[in-house]
Amino acid sequence: MTQHYRITLLPGDGIGPEIMAVTVQVLKRIGEQFDLQFEFQEALMGGVAIDATGEPLPAATLEACRASDAVLLAAIGGPQWDNLPTQQRPERGLLGLRAGLGLFANLRPAKILPQLIDASTLKREVIDGVDLMVVRELTGGIYFGQPKGIFTTESGEKRGVNTMAYTESEIDRIGRVAFETARKRSHRLCSVDKANVLEVSQLWRTHMTELAKEYPDVELSHLYVDNAAMQLVRSPKQFDTIVTSNLFGDILSDAAAMLTGSIGMLPSASLGSTGPGVFEPVHGSAPDIAGQNKANPLAQVLSAAMMLRYGLHQPQAADRIEQAVLQVLDAGNRTGDILSPGMTLLGCREMGEALLNTLQSQ
Repeated sequence: MTQHYRITLLPGDGIGPEIMAVTVQVLKRIGEQFDLQFEFQEALMGGVAIDATGEPLPAATLEACRASDAVLLAAIGGPQWDNLPTQQRPERGLLGLRAGLGLFANLRPAKILPQLIDASTLKREVIDGVDLMVVRELTGGIYFGQPKGIFTTESGEKRGVNTMAYTESEIDRIGRVAFETARKRSHRLCSVDKANVLEVSQLWRTHMTELAKEYPDVELSHLYVDNAAMQLVRSPKQFDTIVTSNLFGDILSDAAAMLTGSIGMLPSASLGSTGPGVFEPVHGSAPDIAGQNKANPLAQVLSAAMMLRYGLHQPQAADRIEQAVLQVLDAGNRTGDILSPGMTLLGCREMGEALLNTLQSQ
């Protein structure tokens, strides 16, 4: 029986339209193989939305996303919008999308692919076998806390203010996602905070410790964020699942991404309690190579696989895409960002064709 899904596409800026085009073709091929029918609708977000409507996240786009089964986002931003007021910049659209859909949990995997182990700047013996997941709280913390802004003091001096704040319920819900994620992996969870100096982190640590009583099969440990950053570089294989706050997760997940050698290879999922999730690559819009057929579409394609697995509950279809990516890499195909001696350089479209040919032969 055919399964029907409505997918909202947000190609965004820079290389976004190029990598999204490849991914849509891959999903169509997967749909044919697994009797899945995708209804794609495209909407504006980011810089292109600002140019067209004056807003980074138009109300019509948010409404389209809410009415979807899942949202596939490519990339937003670019230098032409960097000088806009903070509330009008493309990145504000991303924050608004997360808040508007109630997406409080961000899952960012960082797994070393054997084919790309030499693309990392770290030694083979340090990263061989790394397979970790960062669970980042996404709608609270310093990015959303109040008060915030730039104010003028009584003396006439400007003062910038941002507030890091979490409620007990916000900590508990991200904690449960993290413990459940750890249960599906190696039953080890590291909670990262700064409880030695921040009261908000002291509350975070207290509640993570209490939650651990409900998950006796999961081993919980704690690290301060500065030590966690050091350990990610020194000995990343010690980690399996990491849970942390919005700001710390933003930083640590990018550090974890670079263990793999290229941020252009990594997907992510942003999930809420109900409704559609948003699935996107962790890289940016790469405006310097936009429109030149140089972009790496694999992170976008793997984000579609995460969409199938976590958003649409089609794990076999997700497996098929992930296997196709590995087979394409096994054949020596590379885009410029992951190119090594002896490999075949492909453009964005050509990498897409290689994926389609591999899926056809499976």
